[in-house]
Amino acid sequence: MEDYSELLTLFPKISDQARLDFTKCISKKGFNKGDLLLKQGEICKHIYFLKEGFARGFYYHEGKEFTLWFGLENDIIASMYSFVSQKQSFESIEFLENSVVYCLEYGQLQRLYKQHIEINLIGRLFTERYYLKLEERVMSLQFQSALERYNQIIKNTPNLIQRASLGHIASYLGITQETLSRIRAKT
Repeated sequence: MEDYSELLTLFPKISDQARLDFTKCISKKGFNKGDLLLKQGEICKHIYFLKEGFARGFYYHEGKEFTLWFGLENDIIASMYSFVSQKQSFESIEFLENSVVYCLEYGQLQRLYKQHIEINLIGRLFTERYYLKLEERVMSLQFQSALERYNQIIKNTPNLIQRASLGHIASYLGITQETLSRIRAKT
């Protein structure tokens, strides 16, 4: 059995029993560039920790593709709406590079929450981190110009510019690829 407890080192100390129970529920999977982890309309039955690689969440609307988020190493990736509600996902998840993930099934996570208060705490901390990122994203879309949003990417995740296609970055910023090219020419 592989030891996946390294995931738990990001958070407060937990008991040996909680660590053992967590490790028993985790599995490791590899994906190739271009693989879809989840398709729009499916139910997200697992939550994933991206150990290696690069992914994005996106959806189609009126024939256009919109990138919602990017996942880099050490990020949690899932359709959070679908995972939490166990309803159909609004988004698809695609790997943009060969990737390795740790996955945990919804029912197993719920059992771990009930059995171990410290794992429940870790879940809350992950949720808080996700919420903060989501609120920052909404605020940037509401109150920042495309140039300011692009500069935020350069400041906060500069390797994203090298790893994502211009089309995906433009879609994430909510602009056309042509507008992104003009912004890049100015910076």
